[in-house]
Amino acid sequence: MGYGMLRMETATGWWLITHPDHARLAGEFAAAWGNVMFCAPEPRARVLHGIAAHDDGWMERDARPSVTREGRPSAFSTELVGKYSAFEEIDLADYLAVRERAVRIIGEQDAYAGLLVALHTYNLLTMRADRSTIQPAQLPLLDRFLEDQRAYQRELMTRIEADESLSAEEKDVAVIDNHFRLLQACDNLSLLTCVAFSSQADLLHALPLRDDGAAEVKVQPLGPRHFRLAPWPFAEEELVFRFPARHVVGGRFLDSAALEAAFRESVVESLSVKLSK
Repeated sequence: MGYGMLRMETATGWWLITHPDHARLAGEFAAAWGNVMFCAPEPRARVLHGIAAHDDGWMERDARPSVTREGRPSAFSTELVGKYSAFEEIDLADYLAVRERAVRIIGEQDAYAGLLVALHTYNLLTMRADRSTIQPAQLPLLDRFLEDQRAYQRELMTRIEADESLSAEEKDVAVIDNHFRLLQACDNLSLLTCVAFSSQADLLHALPLRDDGAAEVKVQPLGPRHFRLAPWPFAEEELVFRFPARHVVGGRFLDSAALEAAFRESVVESLSVKLSK
């Protein structure tokens, strides 16, 4: 299948974080987002749902972790931050099926939240994917998937336009794009957290300000899972968030069955991330 979960290496093994738990952390960031400078999302509940649930389609996949050719957990790691490559290790058809499920699960619940997930998925596989790591014979499969995604985006937009509970402003394409950018930003901050990224980074897009401008948010590591954000997008001057993770002992595993057994035997623990102004 290829990459599942997110991983942090330790002296004795790996912390593993599931995609849904990573997305829940992104949703917590989004829930705290907004201050005198940065806009908070509206319609709040629907935007937060899209962000917090954008990886729900990975739940079944992450329950059965696999290993790379080197015996490491096959997971998103610090080496992949800022990239979307290494498709040679991925069963593309299965991977796209997971991505499709992640979009459809939310889209069927709520068109507005689903559109944000669909835009996120499309961006990953167009603007950020390294097509050179995909076998040429598989590129038509990816391109058909992207065409289907565009069609589904149009379907979701039609449902949004007919939704009388939404204001004209909330239906505006530019406003929806701002919410997509917030999803991307909070997703990226969660990724940086879940791999304990130790270099300077940013949150991918300029985020909307209350004065109708936009600003890029820089992320500076201050220590393990401790980051300074500038400009500061939250109301509180320092925030601590907790998220679940499992620790598996062993740097390398004989096969995927060995890793899955270690994962199932591990207990869910709580890790934290601190954000400072």
